[in-house]
Amino acid sequence: MTQLAMGANAPISSPTFTLDVDLPTGGQIDVTALLLYGDGKVRGDGDMCFFNQTSIGGGAVSLRIQGDRQSFSFDLGKMPPDVEKIVVNATLENGAFSAVADLDLTTSDGIKIPVATAGRSEAALILCEIYRRNDQWKIRNVSQGFNGGLQALAEHFGVEVAAPEPTPVKPTPSVDLSKVSLTKRESTISLKKDDGKFGRIRINLNWNQKKTSGGLFGFGKRGIDLDLGAFIEFKTGEFGVVQALGDCFGDLTEMPFTQLMSDDRTGTSTDGEWLEIDGNAWPKFKRILIFAFIYEGVANWQETDGVIRLMVPGQPEVEVRMNELSAGRNEGMCAVALLENKDNQIRINREVRFFTGHEAMDNAYDWGMRWKAGRK
Repeated sequence: MTQLAMGANAPISSPTFTLDVDLPTGGQIDVTALLLYGDGKVRGDGDMCFFNQTSIGGGAVSLRIQGDRQSFSFDLGKMPPDVEKIVVNATLENGAFSAVADLDLTTSDGIKIPVATAGRSEAALILCEIYRRNDQWKIRNVSQGFNGGLQALAEHFGVEVAAPEPTPVKPTPSVDLSKVSLTKRESTISLKKDDGKFGRIRINLNWNQKKTSGGLFGFGKRGIDLDLGAFIEFKTGEFGVVQALGDCFGDLTEMPFTQLMSDDRTGTSTDGEWLEIDGNAWPKFKRILIFAFIYEGVANWQETDGVIRLMVPGQPEVEVRMNELSAGRNEGMCAVALLENKDNQIRINREVRFFTGHEAMDNAYDWGMRWKAGRK
């Protein structure tokens, strides 16, 4: 067994190997691996391997979580040729690493990396890095800390990630089990009906109605105009959009079997905005992407405190919140939830992905619509 002190490195003998991260029992610690390029940054969310995306790089890196052991499997032969380095990190949900003991890494080819945590005030650590040097892959014990947890670490490498959510409270008899809140960890739910007919599906968008200062020298008050809409695709290949922009309010009785019921321009309606879907026509649908769009106002999703609620007769209410975008970003559109037809059942996946506009979101989900500027 070769043991690497902080800063030491060793060659990797095989292109396929595992890296076990042994964590203290009961510790609320997440591990991540990032693919870095020549500028020392990732190129997108697809370069981050973590609990919500357990395989990246076409299988070059994958993550397996078993209790207090989290293991990465590497196949360096599949690594994209322009990847220069992989960094492996650990982040705490609460507290600092000074409270963590017995944190070490072990590779399947006999390299052990002890990580010193005594006196650490940080909530995030770069544990090690795997890098190319003269056509040879090597591994180095880094043990470098970051204040601020996962978000600070991710932003350092070019990723925008919301701060980790607090540990959910276990349900008690007083908890309303008729409502399901989709989160990063529990992001999917399937709704089932034997005949594939779900009745009238109602989707509500509501948000913070507080008005902020605006106008010349800050005089005057205005609220954010937050719009609800949907991209729709049918099994026939037909597709479209339902939204207030362009007066595309849809229709419940015929294609697209989806209708926007109102457009709250001020945010003063306590009822928010409503979209309805003829769930009895669900076997005709392929997928529906529910989105919210800031038509007017500053694109600060944390201030909107927006929430989407999906109500299907005879099924638990499904809730998705969309307040994760970091301050200072200007993406005005949020893909909130994706409804997919799986054998005529409804699979709902929490998306909460932010985009600069309709076309960017369309491209990300490969819908294939043609866009031009419009108003309502």
